[in-house]
Amino acid sequence: MQNRIDLLTRAMPEFGGRDTGLSKQVPVIGEGENSFGNTLTKAINEVSDARDRAGDLTQRFAAGENVELHQVMAASEEAGLALDMMIELRNKVVEAYRSVIAMQS
Repeated sequence: MQNRIDLLTRAMPEFGGRDTGLSKQVPVIGEGENSFGNTLTKAINEVSDARDRAGDLTQRFAAGENVELHQVMAASEEAGLALDMMIELRNKVVEAYRSVIAMQS
């Protein structure tokens, strides 16, 4: 690994004046409305809203209100799929975190 870093460090002056097409600005992580934290919060809120909608429809159906069974089932399935997606997202984030920690060791 150190050999690769040394090789790249020695090659850097060759690319000094060339236009690589890459932006000179480095994006700041964690700022703005499109940050990872805001995106994750939005996704969690959407899962919570889907669960709330399914619960509300279930209660209304059980109370005898004008709610069709297929609406209740569709909302429940949507909430379940949203939760499954969120669990998989969490698993991927934990896996990525563990990979980064392993690289630092």
